Amino acid sequence: MAYELYYWPGIQGRGEFVRLALEDAGAKYTDVARGKGGMNRMMAMMQGEKRPPFAPPFLKNGKLVIAQVANILFYLGPRLGLAPKDENARLWLNALQLTVTDFVKEVHDTHHPIATGLYYEDQKAEAKTYAEYFLKERVPKYLSYFDGVIAHSGGPYLMGRRISYTDLSLFQLVEGLRYAFPKAMAKAERKVPRVIEVRERVGEREGIKAYVASDRRIPFNEDGIFRHYPELDT
Repeated sequence: MAYELYYWPGIQGRGEFVRLALEDAGAKYTDVARGKGGMNRMMAMMQGEKRPPFAPPFLKNGKLVIAQVANILFYLGPRLGLAPKDENARLWLNALQLTVTDFVKEVHDTHHPIATGLYYEDQKAEAKTYAEYFLKERVPKYLSYFDGVIAHSGGPYLMGRRISYTDLSLFQLVEGLRYAFPKAMAKAERKVPRVIEVRERVGEREGIKAYVASDRRIPFNEDGIFRHYPELDT
């Protein structure tokens, strides 16, 4: 039975962290909302489930419906060979993925620092101030943290010698930040060589390379989480 992934059809967004795990493992899945009638199915599930998801992404496997990226990956990880069997190690990996979640929220706020319901054009001045501090303080803090985790693990990955779904998420973080803030990332990358090595290793994996080259990979755009506004890239 193929997994069913429910997420907005025109953006990578948070759904991309799940897609990368499924694609890397060569798992069968349907990106439901990208198909005919898919948006209606997604909205119906959000309104009609006994335990409705708050928002996409969510994953359906048989009768099981799982919401929230870290929760989905915690479920998929062992099934896709992207998480260790040991419970303590899996909980540690989940904590790392939740840190990715925190980072993604701050990335989003670089273009929507006041309110999600307002357009970027309605909060450009505040976005510029937010992005300045984000690039100066938060990007180095997060990336240095992950770089240190890799160092302590013995590398080359976050969990040591075996790749995990959070390594795939690091790949997406680097790709997204390069798109949104190319100038700032050119400087930031010099201080986190282990993170960049993970990005390179993930990018060379057969499943990921094929996915990135395919039309299944939605291009970065200014409707998603990672947006390139040159005035914010300092």
